Amino acid sequence: MQLLNGKELSRILKGEIKTKVDKMVENGARAPHLAAILVGSNGASETYVNHKVKMCQEVGFESTLLRMPETVSEKELIEQIERFNKADFIDGFIVQLPLPRHINADRILHAIDHRKDVDGFHPVNIGRMALNQACYLPATPYGIMQLLELYNVDTSGKHCVVVGRSNIVGTPMSILLSRNSSPGNCTVTLCHSRTQNIEKFTREADILIVALGKPNFIRANMVKEGVVIIDVGITRVPDSTRKWGYRLAGDVDFEGVSPKCSFITPVPGGVGPMTVVSLLLNTLKAANKEIY
Repeated sequence: MQLLNGKELSRILKGEIKTKVDKMVENGARAPHLAAILVGSNGASETYVNHKVKMCQEVGFESTLLRMPETVSEKELIEQIERFNKADFIDGFIVQLPLPRHINADRILHAIDHRKDVDGFHPVNIGRMALNQACYLPATPYGIMQLLELYNVDTSGKHCVVVGRSNIVGTPMSILLSRNSSPGNCTVTLCHSRTQNIEKFTREADILIVALGKPNFIRANMVKEGVVIIDVGITRVPDSTRKWGYRLAGDVDFEGVSPKCSFITPVPGGVGPMTVVSLLLNTLKAANKEIY
């Protein structure tokens, strides 16, 4: 069993990004600028956004974090997005999800200029991804593809089972791994909450990608020997023995499943760090006008 160590790989990629940014600045260009809009005070969102700001500093990016109250109207939020769309000094920006219930997330994501959509959620980017055209890939799938590529995981001709059909992870992964590319060329099965006898599919998987948000959902009896597992889930589970009163758990029972794996991502330290570094890579592409 080999760990797909996203923490270590992201450290290497951050070093490469910093080298490129330093060279840009030395040549008289400005550093890439990533902005984020955070609505309300969701604890997990605060953590994620602050981590992204910290990583911007580590690679030499400029960053802007705009906090807006939970009571902000959808109209006010869209007006702020328009200001970021027009700001020449901002290369890319994100609106941190989830949003308060009174705000329609689809309308917000559609309002972002697709040329600055470094989260890769805009319909133009999703459509171009589906057509195998240049685009900003959604950050988590982009990070997973890099893990598979840089660890030389063989995907061609393999049966990949994706559990979870969200527009953020599951559906994009099913598209990316079925493409005629490397990584790719998989036969993909997409499972979800209405899939019957889900164990039948997970046991057939050569590559299993799980993005459910249900701690320890995948057990050892649900996978075969030699499987490659990408665990996207991360949930706070109450644990009185820990300093903060909780521990982080993935969707896969790591202790039980890992002995059967050829490769597996840990939680934490697997997909999460690769998601953030992929956001930085998209922003670097935006600053260099590599896509649009």
